[in-house]
Amino acid sequence: MLAEKVLELKKLKNAVILAHNYQLPEVKAVADFIGDSLNLSMEAAKTRADIIVFAGVLFMAETAAILNPDKKVLIPDPGAGCSLASSVDVEAVKQWREKHPNGVVVAYINTYADVKALADYVCTSANCLKIVEAIPRDRPVLFLPDKYLGMYIAARTGREIDIWEGECHVHAKITYPRILAKVMLYRDAEVLVHPECGCGTACLVELPKLGVQPRFLSTEGMVRYVKTSPAKRFIIATEVGIIDRLEKEAPGKEYIPAAEDAVCEYMKLTTLEKIYISLRDEVYRVTVPPEVAEKARRAIERMLEYA
Repeated sequence: MLAEKVLELKKLKNAVILAHNYQLPEVKAVADFIGDSLNLSMEAAKTRADIIVFAGVLFMAETAAILNPDKKVLIPDPGAGCSLASSVDVEAVKQWREKHPNGVVVAYINTYADVKALADYVCTSANCLKIVEAIPRDRPVLFLPDKYLGMYIAARTGREIDIWEGECHVHAKITYPRILAKVMLYRDAEVLVHPECGCGTACLVELPKLGVQPRFLSTEGMVRYVKTSPAKRFIIATEVGIIDRLEKEAPGKEYIPAAEDAVCEYMKLTTLEKIYISLRDEVYRVTVPPEVAEKARRAIERMLEYA
């Protein structure tokens, strides 16, 4: 059985498998740790394994490599990219910094290493509000690359922010009309919204008018919340891969995807067979140039301080 071979190889090579919540169920089944970007970064920072197999997308593996320069970080499919991370123009960020010498660049973790190297802070959806609120209000802020998350942060903090025009193509399709249709159909359901969603600010303003109080949570926050909530039905506004974990960790409840087609094809590139090959042949290694890694590490470590 392939899963057993993976577990044997993992033990033999002192390897650890880190899997994002959006991964396929069979991939998560062999993982040592499952979580969102923040939790995976924290786990990568403290692991004692010699090899890290990152079942996620490339920017996540880069972050693990930055935090573990002496370890071998592997990604099972080097084509596992990210439409959001690819939306950033590094030269444009440099130009913004030149125009705003007193400015602060806050880069969402969904960015590549060369962008993180230009940032003052890296953040995730779990700690973005804490980080932005800690920045003095007399300092301009550039938030990148997700415009919906940036709009959510601006609405919650009440401060002016220069927001990059990027989006996650999966979360962008989770619009307010789609959420509203599910809310009207399932009036007893709690609404859990990832702040990357295209419906974010509309949910913040419009749903309370209907007596619905949406909760804006990272994927890990969703897992924690459903375990303690007395509710039996939830509308889940994020990539559908999270739902099998919710069902496993908080069974006996109903989880309704806000958009059934919210599927990240990049996350789904990783398969059990590719993990096996990656461990067996120790491919494909992810490295970051030392000069880039050093600058990016400072911004990532600031993020971890707010974890």
